[in-house]
Amino acid sequence: LQRDAKGQYLFDLLCHHLNLLEKDYFGIRFVDPDKQRHWLEFTKSVVKQMRAQPPFTMCFRVKFYPTDPAALKEEITRYLVFLQIKRDLYHGRLLCKTSDAALLAAYILQAEIGDYDPGKHPEGYSSKFQFFPKHSEKLERKIAEIHKLELSGQAPATSELNFLRKAQTLETYGVDPHPCKDVSGNAAFLAFTPFGFVVLQGNKRVHFIKWNEVTKMKFEGKTFYLYVSQKEEKKIVLTYFAPTPEACKHLWKCGIENQAFYKLEKSSQVRTVSSSNLFFKGSRFRYSGRVAKEVMESSAKIKREPPEIHRAGLVPSRSCPSITHGPRLSSVPRTRRRAVHISIMEGLESLRDSAHSTPVRSASHGDAFAGPSRGGRADSSERVAVIADENYSPADSMLPTPVAEHSLELMLLSRQANGAPCSIEEEKESEAGTPAAAEAEEAGGELRALCPGGLGVAQAEQVNKFVLSVLRLLLVTVGLLFVLLLLLIVLTESDLDTAFFRDIRQTPEFEQFHYQYFCPLRRWFACKVRAVVSLLIDT
Repeated sequence: LQRDAKGQYLFDLLCHHLNLLEKDYFGIRFVDPDKQRHWLEFTKSVVKQMRAQPPFTMCFRVKFYPTDPAALKEEITRYLVFLQIKRDLYHGRLLCKTSDAALLAAYILQAEIGDYDPGKHPEGYSSKFQFFPKHSEKLERKIAEIHKLELSGQAPATSELNFLRKAQTLETYGVDPHPCKDVSGNAAFLAFTPFGFVVLQGNKRVHFIKWNEVTKMKFEGKTFYLYVSQKEEKKIVLTYFAPTPEACKHLWKCGIENQAFYKLEKSSQVRTVSSSNLFFKGSRFRYSGRVAKEVMESSAKIKREPPEIHRAGLVPSRSCPSITHGPRLSSVPRTRRRAVHISIMEGLESLRDSAHSTPVRSASHGDAFAGPSRGGRADSSERVAVIADENYSPADSMLPTPVAEHSLELMLLSRQANGAPCSIEEEKESEAGTPAAAEAEEAGGELRALCPGGLGVAQAEQVNKFVLSVLRLLLVTVGLLFVLLLLLIVLTESDLDTAFFRDIRQTPEFEQFHYQYFCPLRRWFACKVRAVVSLLIDT
């Protein structure tokens, strides 16, 4: 990348590689040296946003979940959304009742390994694949039963479409959770969905606010404010506290973008938003893309031969298969997945207590799936809804997976350079004899090596923000004084006889100021100017 290359250039390059036209739903996510997630801004330089040394690690993700993913125009777009929701399911973001969970997993099996074949799929074959953070034997038997009896003959595209239709009805569809705390100090997850703003606390959805009810969002430091106007002119302000000021700013920017995308009719209605009521204070941000309605209208005009899709089932723990140029492969069994990714998970454990997120427990799914339908979500915005028997706690989705994946690559390369084993079997043996703490320390050391001077950069940015705030205040003050001076000159020296000026000139206060202060000051200033001019003439 050139140093001045904008995010839009990189995103367009990626979408061209994927042969993707309905690209407005997607974005590029990265994690900074402080383990804070960010969306790459397309109007700014990529290099300036990264705050780290190259090579940069970024992830292609769904940024705006389609309101109806099954209605997407092209199969390539549906496939990419399918991969994202499959990843959400694995990381505990997408909660559902047991029957729905089994059906979703069966759709994934059918899409990746095809029809059930007794010769290829022995008893308990579904237990070799990881769809959720935790499984139960009862759930695995149900998955295999649905796959054997109900989905035979379905093509991969059909299974993926049915998967999307089912996922779209779930309560937590489209949730990208932000860990926060409420005013009482209780842990909560805030999220922006295609339908509105959601707050998940424990195993309940304590708030659901439609986009047309959200009037304003702002933040100050770690504090996030959401202003809501509901029926009968009822106005409320929701207040939550993010782990860090950077996390709070990221939450605010995500809210501004999601509201603009889902609520507005056209992109020309987008306005620059300030995080504060004062001009010289706070951050300013503007959503730069198209809105959902424009994207749907543009998609309807697509007329081309559907691009060929090469599906490849990758490691289920990453839950993000990519488009490749090879044959369609099945998901890697769980035994091999653990051998390859044990070091990643240990590295993630070392980051679990970072400042990026509040401490959370791993979600346990198994038989503990429960959730109301989307219809219930749309009918009431204040009713507390139980979303699961277990607490909503998507711990893995909060962690900077891209950094962890990069650390794994560096670990494998360093081991290979030192003559250490790097094959899957050898990796498994070496991991078995290595303490988790040592692996975590190694991953942390490599992360620090990737991003030298991260703390100094953060401190410098804070100083720059303070200086810019002071300069902005000074500029506003000078501007106001200049405007007042112009108004004073117009009042005292011009012949304008409008009603507004006439009323001001006739007030006793203005007459006293004019004769006692302004006229003497004008005579003194004129005398000084004449003296300077005469001095210049003499010299």
